[in-house]
Amino acid sequence: MISSLLIANRGEIACRIMRTCRALGIRGIAVYSDADARAKHVREADEAVWIGASAATESYLDADRIIAAAKEVGAEAIHPGYGFLSENAAFARAVEKAGLVWVGPKADTIEAMGLKDRAKAIAEEAGVPVLPGYRGEAQDAKTLTKEAERIGFPLLIKAVAGGGGRGIRLVSKAGELAGELESAVREAEAAFGDGRVMLEKLVEQPRHIEVQVFGDSHGNAVHLFERDCSLQRRRQKVIEEAPAPGMLEKVRKAMCDAAVKLAKSVGYEGAGTVEFIVDGAKPLALDTFWFLEMNTRLQVEHPVTEMVTGMDLVDWQLRVASGEKLPAKQKDIKLLGHSIEARICAEDPSDGFRPGAGLIEEFGMLADTDADWLRWEAGFESGDRVPAVYDSMIAKLVVWGEDREQANDNLIDTLAHLQLVGVPGNIGFLRRCAMADAFIDGTHHVNWIAEQGDALSQAPEAHQHASVMAVTDVLLGDDAGDPWTVRDGWRLNRAAVTKTAVAVGEDADWFDPSEHTVAEDISMPLVTDLSPRRFAVTTGGDSVLVEVPDFEAEAEALAGGDAVMAPMPGKVIAVNVKAGDTVEKGQVVAVMEAMKMEHSLTAPRDGVVEAVGAELGAQVPEGDILVALEEA
Repeated sequence: MISSLLIANRGEIACRIMRTCRALGIRGIAVYSDADARAKHVREADEAVWIGASAATESYLDADRIIAAAKEVGAEAIHPGYGFLSENAAFARAVEKAGLVWVGPKADTIEAMGLKDRAKAIAEEAGVPVLPGYRGEAQDAKTLTKEAERIGFPLLIKAVAGGGGRGIRLVSKAGELAGELESAVREAEAAFGDGRVMLEKLVEQPRHIEVQVFGDSHGNAVHLFERDCSLQRRRQKVIEEAPAPGMLEKVRKAMCDAAVKLAKSVGYEGAGTVEFIVDGAKPLALDTFWFLEMNTRLQVEHPVTEMVTGMDLVDWQLRVASGEKLPAKQKDIKLLGHSIEARICAEDPSDGFRPGAGLIEEFGMLADTDADWLRWEAGFESGDRVPAVYDSMIAKLVVWGEDREQANDNLIDTLAHLQLVGVPGNIGFLRRCAMADAFIDGTHHVNWIAEQGDALSQAPEAHQHASVMAVTDVLLGDDAGDPWTVRDGWRLNRAAVTKTAVAVGEDADWFDPSEHTVAEDISMPLVTDLSPRRFAVTTGGDSVLVEVPDFEAEAEALAGGDAVMAPMPGKVIAVNVKAGDTVEKGQVVAVMEAMKMEHSLTAPRDGVVEAVGAELGAQVPEGDILVALEEA
């Protein structure tokens, strides 16, 4: 067994890998950028080493820096986690060339399965069903247009070197092909340095089911059953579970056998995931699933597999990397109960899931929960800062139940007792997803969230109402010992008035608590005082920001509306206007990239571009004026 491990990652996955290191007596070594100097994974490590500036390209994506760090601290092996360099074949080769142990599959395997077109060819050769599409070398517009017409619309454009939902575009009709193709190629080149794409027939109500596989250097390969990851938003997974709802034993056997067959065909070593797309418009059957791709790393959602099998997959990874055989044979791996994982992200669902950054005032359980059915995988704690330069996921909530109904009840209840204050969060959104009939029935699919609109992303009025009531109680509360500051609304010879001005979002009004009640099924609101005018109230998983309005300042702001500003720190990747151009309200004038997502910035009104302050490729701070308008 290796004795020291450098974890080339950050956040919750780094913390999770360290937990297994401690259990095995392995020295766990963290790396960190400028942005992560005081991060949780650094605090929990046995040792930590600085690897560069905040930008991932100058730290977590810099292979030479990471290998140099491993040598500096005398690490024996490197674990890449997921994301960053985890599926980079060149990095895997460089690690081994440096005389270090690579915790992952061989570089040749990563290379073969990392390109989607080549992976599908390998799957076809192994007898695994694959969707019809185009995976040719020719990438000119004429060829792609001809192939798209052959496949038929709707279809998907996918980056050949893609992953994590990047470089994917939906094309509903022929007229959309050219524009979506340009966008997909641009994103693929920026994300992977490879602009090649493939075309694939669209399954209009797809489910995403994947199989966890494991191989060793002795020719053994097993599966640890399937996971369902169909609840997605913009191709990013939101809630995952194991096993898949509605799975039939004959389909499970066929799917898992196909996954193991594929793994063996490439001599797979370590943890991997074989992903399948399933036609969700039909019942699960032997002819309704097709190979999608293989992820040659540990997955974000691996804890649900651990919860239903009792296995530690990081432990398995370290043993396999040390040259040992798999810790269990296929017949010894049993499926017990049901597990669900929810990804906690610093993002605002009510504002188009805008990623957030900044100081976390409060984060964690409102009540102590030490149950064996619960796992809290967090990369941040109260008092930590969420950087603007990385992915928005900050934690994962994982629950278990004897069956799917019990597991989902545990998820819903626990989400109601989570608090995230200081940065926007998606906890309430996750809870609404878990409470929806489609999720409870297991009839949701990859596109389901997009079809729901504001029903999931907006906090219910009842939660906002309870939050306003809670803040009003604080504002009108008595100051003990000083009768002149008691805010009971007393007036000489007049009826008492107990109204106070409060605002949720842009809606400000005078509120009289005596005229309102809170629904009995609303969980007890918890008020966090952020400043004299700002309060965060957590109820039902939602954190509602309630403010005491400054009407004078708001009146001054109404005179503005002439600037398109950066809503968050990020990089300018497109500027669509120049000084003198006439624009219409809602027209996209610039595009930013922040936290691995593209954000289109639109004109707030009709007008003429007075000046463009956005420079293509520039890293801009939040609030920076990118485009200024004037009256036509």
